[in-house]
Amino acid sequence: MRLTHTLRQTLVAFLTLFAFATAIPAFAQAPDAAKPTTEAVENPYGIEALWAQGDFVSKGTLLILAIMSMGSWYIGIVKTLEQTRLLKEGKEARQQFWQAATMEEGVRQLGEDSAFRYLADEGIKSATHHEGSMTEAIDLSTWIGMSMQRAYDEISDRLQGGLAFLATVGSTAPFVGLFGTVWGIYHALTAIGISGQASIDKVAGPVGEALIMTAIGLAVAVPAVLAYNWLVRRNKTALAQVRHFSSELHMVLLAGGKKGIRG
Repeated sequence: MRLTHTLRQTLVAFLTLFAFATAIPAFAQAPDAAKPTTEAVENPYGIEALWAQGDFVSKGTLLILAIMSMGSWYIGIVKTLEQTRLLKEGKEARQQFWQAATMEEGVRQLGEDSAFRYLADEGIKSATHHEGSMTEAIDLSTWIGMSMQRAYDEISDRLQGGLAFLATVGSTAPFVGLFGTVWGIYHALTAIGISGQASIDKVAGPVGEALIMTAIGLAVAVPAVLAYNWLVRRNKTALAQVRHFSSELHMVLLAGGKKGIRG
């Protein structure tokens, strides 16, 4: 009887331990099983849907904004490289041109496409071709100043080319995007009125899709405005170097006479 009682207690203890061991994994997995299953829901609204479902006005607005954006980035990159090159040429002119013995030697040390070389060529040409029935009535200083001012204006016009486009994009792109938004909301509300269903899914989706136009307009305008302000500031620095070089060259040409000899 004692052995049977001992076996019975052992068996009960074993079954209890087995039940506890099997319950642990089930208990550990219970929270995961209780979690609701989430499935990825594809967003039916976006730029792709806007392009696929939009009419010619919506697509035309998107194309205009895309052209504005590409043009702004192109002009910004090109003008930055052009300004960097002009600043480098100004540094070379200060280091090489004024160290030469004569004007002609200084000009040869500058690059073929250098704006400072073009300015020096125009100054030397005006100083050496002052004779003539029409130009002799003008004194040499005024004649040289007029020639170099004309060359400076050409350099300034070339350097400022394209900035008007950036200013136009910065000021009009938000309104172009707003026009696309108004047009999209109009069509969304018209479709809702025709269907007679004004639930949140019928209103929020098309209206939110139309607001993408405004976001795109702002994304186009902000870089254009920043690039315009930055390039205008750099233009002032570059043109200041050109203007200083022109003034110094003017004085040297007058001091050296028509020979163009420094000092």
